[in-house]
Amino acid sequence: MDAFELVDHERYPVWSLSQPAAVELVARSRAQLQEAGACELPGFLTDSGLKACQVDAHSLQDLAHEGEGVGTAYLEVPDPTWPRDHPRRRWCRYRSAVVAYDQFGAASPLRSLYESNEILAFLTAVLDTSVYRYADPLGALNLAVMSQADELQWHYDQTDFVVSLALQSSPAGGNFEVLPQLRADGDERYDEVGQAIDGIHPGVVQLPMIAGTLLLFAGRTSLHRVSPVEGTTPRLVALMGYDTTPGTRSTETLQLARYGRALQ
Repeated sequence: MDAFELVDHERYPVWSLSQPAAVELVARSRAQLQEAGACELPGFLTDSGLKACQVDAHSLQDLAHEGEGVGTAYLEVPDPTWPRDHPRRRWCRYRSAVVAYDQFGAASPLRSLYESNEILAFLTAVLDTSVYRYADPLGALNLAVMSQADELQWHYDQTDFVVSLALQSSPAGGNFEVLPQLRADGDERYDEVGQAIDGIHPGVVQLPMIAGTLLLFAGRTSLHRVSPVEGTTPRLVALMGYDTTPGTRSTETLQLARYGRALQ
């Protein structure tokens, strides 16, 4: 199935952006993103489209590279001149498995969604700025496979926006938790980052994990994590990377940690 066949066009007329229904969809999505730092589009796929993407994910999940370790909220090797208790030097646990972009076959329906010019045009309209696919040969499109006790630490993304497509939830845990629009230019709000890491920030928002939901998320400015997964059914999410700057790529350090290899 190609991208057009996957999407529920009655609810989401993203192939006809000049139609009044599409104009209203863009306005509603833009308002939600500006207010909450995330835009949720439940039921973005048809039933058959969701099934095709789930079959695709199941065929890929055994290829996922398993990574475990500790990382900071800034996905960087911290500057040792920061105080030891500073959020930029706080190490937290992560464990997950990831399928890289170059492992998706040409016929992959998930790949067709990511490479769709119509989806890109819709995102451009919602963001009201130029949008480019992430240029990273490994990180542009990922399948995140999270099993029992897997988790992602509180962190910011290295792309402006990530579009996630929920494919399969775990029986418990695996919650996507976020502090919307926490950082801004010149204001990192380190005290609040520390509160999140310590589990005491009162403003954490939990976004539901419902299969077929497309989520547009401002990951570079909104601190977020995935809580520990519970149960034997893995949590499966497709992650599609975009940026407002062309040619953006991951660092080699991040590639090695996430995929077990580097490719520039």
